[in-house]
Amino acid sequence: MTDNNAMQPNEKVGPIRQWIRNHPNIWEFILFNVLSNISTITRFVVTWIGTAIFISGMGLTQPFHFLIFNYDTKGNGLGGFLTFLLAEVLAQVVNFFVQMKWVFKSDSSFKDAAWKYVILAVIIVVVNLVLPGYITGLCQGWGMNAGVAGTIASVVNTLLAVIVSYPLLKFWVMPKNKDSKEAAK
Repeated sequence: MTDNNAMQPNEKVGPIRQWIRNHPNIWEFILFNVLSNISTITRFVVTWIGTAIFISGMGLTQPFHFLIFNYDTKGNGLGGFLTFLLAEVLAQVVNFFVQMKWVFKSDSSFKDAAWKYVILAVIIVVVNLVLPGYITGLCQGWGMNAGVAGTIASVVNTLLAVIVSYPLLKFWVMPKNKDSKEAAK
């Protein structure tokens, strides 16, 4: 099987492609962050829709406490929990496919990568469900409305997810096998 992006010995390439070939790890990290925005956009859109439906529309603002989840701050409650749960689950599903196919171009089997990703996603989702209750409460204490507070909570969740997920995805969930690494040299 040949790689369409493999450079031929005397092939001329532009400065950008040359930089990418000279710095594949930096390029991969840039690509990871840029393409992660697909799941980030998913997260924001679902957060906005969920806030409109569950909080504003259905009025599900009653306090919600379950294990480590604390959604008793004014304005979000159960609706905030449901909003962030739905946003995180959909963002993680989108992110799995984007990262595996477009960023890491992993040749790991779907089965091998999926169970590892589920573990990582559960950790990310739990953290991302715990933090918004506190972050939105803090933001609303500063006078922000539920929509702005939810957006800020999503930004914090996104930054934390990048810091944790990139190394785990690259080296544990979606590594390239040895044959791919040798062919790239």
